[in-house]
Amino acid sequence: MPDSSVTSRHVVFSHGQASGPWGRKISALAEVARSEHHEAHSVDYRGVDEPRARVARLVDFCKDLSGDLVLVGSSLGGYVAVAAASLLHARGVFVMAPALYMEGIPPLRAGGLDCPVTAVHGWRDEVVPFEHSVRFAQSYHAALHLLDSDHLLHNQIRVLQYLFEYFLIALDMPVIAQP
Repeated sequence: MPDSSVTSRHVVFSHGQASGPWGRKISALAEVARSEHHEAHSVDYRGVDEPRARVARLVDFCKDLSGDLVLVGSSLGGYVAVAAASLLHARGVFVMAPALYMEGIPPLRAGGLDCPVTAVHGWRDEVVPFEHSVRFAQSYHAALHLLDSDHLLHNQIRVLQYLFEYFLIALDMPVIAQP
């Protein structure tokens, strides 16, 4: 019988524009989520191109999940995860090559993040310039990891798994007050 005193923990993945719900990165990170005792979910956005409609789909998907919620997104899914985080009271957000500050992407709400955030981006990203993640990290005090990779980050799957495992573990660590 499961221990009812343990809070349920969910990781919800949001894929990019040209990907699907269980692509290479999401499948690899879902293994990590499960190993850290989180239920892994992935929203299917295929056929939904408008960013705000994707945010609405994520919010609707998560409405019945209770407990801790970690949002993970790649490319356009990164934008979706960041844009929905405060609406869903996310425990944390982990994004890869997030499509932030791009033409056609609505701006983020000011002060829209109230949880720990980590961004990972490839130096050689040909779709979303890594400078966008630098700007985001500076604006939102997010952790930022720049890797020798392109937009897909497929040559860095093991590093992504490591960084995501560290991110999930760190969410459980006590916060040390700043002097």
